[in-house]
Amino acid sequence: MTKSILFFGFLLVFLGLTLPGTQGRIIPRCELVKIFRNHGFQGFVGKTVADWVCLVQHQSNYNTHAFRDEGKSRDYGIFQINSKYWCDDGKTPGTSNTCRINCSKFLDDNIEDDIRCAKIIAKEANGLSRWIAWKKHCKGKKLDSYVKGC
Repeated sequence: MTKSILFFGFLLVFLGLTLPGTQGRIIPRCELVKIFRNHGFQGFVGKTVADWVCLVQHQSNYNTHAFRDEGKSRDYGIFQINSKYWCDDGKTPGTSNTCRINCSKFLDDNIEDDIRCAKIIAKEANGLSRWIAWKKHCKGKKLDSYVKGC
């Protein structure tokens, strides 16, 4: 009995260390500020890096594997990009897939493709109004705290 419990415990630890995590990477705020500055977000579509960081905090809490199933469509990744308009998840009927990408690509720790798609969305909307969380939590508010100390 003891050997089987030890083996099972070892197996759980081994799998936990070798299999990719399902929680995703939580990108620290200042690291995200640096990434956004390096990718030209400051002034893009008239918004600041603070606007983008605020958006990401309220959309995904900085989690690269964030996922939300809304029934008719799903939101993926750090920007919570929706499957109805922007990507193809193979489950959402009538998707326009404007970013020309499979939605699952937004659930990994590499956010380069997320950034490209987020910029397409923002450019099409001429701002961040496509993200409800940005309108509710960030629009018209003082956002200095999102970049302070970075």
